[in-house]
Amino acid sequence: MIRLALMRHGHTAWNRAGRIQGRSDIPLDDQARAELGGYALPAPWDAAELWSSPLARAAETAELVAGRPPRTAPALTEMNWGGWEGLHGLDLKADPASGFQDIEDWGWHYRPPGGESPAEVWDRIAPWLHGLTQDTVAVCHIGIMRMILARAYGWDFDGPAPFRIKRNRLFVVEAEGTSLSPWAEPVRLIREDAP
Repeated sequence: MIRLALMRHGHTAWNRAGRIQGRSDIPLDDQARAELGGYALPAPWDAAELWSSPLARAAETAELVAGRPPRTAPALTEMNWGGWEGLHGLDLKADPASGFQDIEDWGWHYRPPGGESPAEVWDRIAPWLHGLTQDTVAVCHIGIMRMILARAYGWDFDGPAPFRIKRNRLFVVEAEGTSLSPWAEPVRLIREDAP
């Protein structure tokens, strides 16, 4: 059995503005860097293999919390949002002609214009995930985390998600063969300035 701990990257200016980032390589903002510099991975995750998306916001988050550079995997790159990247999600949601849907209405084959469906994202993640040979921390994106957690929970993007992804936490799944099972609660990072 391999344990995979998933962590979302820190905030960027686009996150704070409600813009869809997808594969756009938007860096962490200064506030995120300062915050992440005060956190560390708890044991035993501090000794686990460290991976991240190749996008700067994920790779820098990994290095800040782990104190070492991660290996990067293209499979961990965020979902491609195609023509919607850079746009504001609330604007798309307010326009009935946009085709934008809330995540609980997606299904596995929902696709932004010119982008990827959840099924296509899973198809590129699965070989990387099932190739892991030891416990691993992967710093990536909410879209990647959603695909892996959806598989672990048996959720098909059909109603409210059975998990809520928060920052500065590790969401752990256990992988045995092609079977995934989630831990009930996320693991909090350590505050380095805590007494």
